[in-house]
Amino acid sequence: MKTNFLLLLAASALLLTAGCAGVKPWDRGTLADPIMRADRDPLGDALAEHVFTSREEASGGRSVGGGGCGCN
Repeated sequence: MKTNFLLLLAASALLLTAGCAGVKPWDRGTLADPIMRADRDPLGDALAEHVFTSREEASGGRSVGGGGCGCN
């Protein structure tokens, strides 16, 4: 039982660290491009937030959890 737990723990650690990678200096310019930003279009973000809020009947649907009843 203890070996199974240790094996599972080791496998979990390997899976969690498998995605870690360093960024090469010559790739940093590409990653710093404005197109890579999630908030690059403030007008589009505001429109999407308005549509989401209207559809879910809750205010601030992205930052605060709410049940859709407006009682958040």
